[in-house]
Amino acid sequence: MSKIVVTSFTTMDGVVEAPEKWSIPYWNNDIERFKDEELRTADAQLLGRSTYEIFSEAWPSRSGHYADRLNETPKYVVSNTLPRAHWNNSHVIAGGNQLDAELRRLKERHGGSLLVHGSRTLVQALVQRDLVDEYHILVYPLVLGEGRRMFADGVKANLELVSTSSMSSGVVLLIYRRR
Repeated sequence: MSKIVVTSFTTMDGVVEAPEKWSIPYWNNDIERFKDEELRTADAQLLGRSTYEIFSEAWPSRSGHYADRLNETPKYVVSNTLPRAHWNNSHVIAGGNQLDAELRRLKERHGGSLLVHGSRTLVQALVQRDLVDEYHILVYPLVLGEGRRMFADGVKANLELVSTSSMSSGVVLLIYRRR
């Protein structure tokens, strides 16, 4: 059975919004190796509608081992408004009240992890339902002072720290599991 793994870039003050604007200067071989391994062990991607739309514009035209893997793996878009998913091997699944049943089916169908990239609104829904099994959080040495954060006020999760790694660029990887 699959596990749901949330992977996110975040600043010291918890901002996850628009990482393409602040994470690039810190990208290095350490982060690349981790992201490659993370994607290699994923059986499928689980994306919110907004993240799917951003990814489906950016990734299909790219190549290389990471892009190729991302493009070929199954992608499940949680949305009640997206009529169809056009990116290769993408499928729309219903959110709302049907989400729990849809995710149970996906977890039974796949063996590796269901990797959730960003997708703040989806992550909040998953956390509220206690469905996230693991978090891979790359914390960047920045304080932006404003921006959207991964967890909304009032959202709670009881987690256990599994591992930490320091990247040579000052980024710290924190891996947590649901307790």
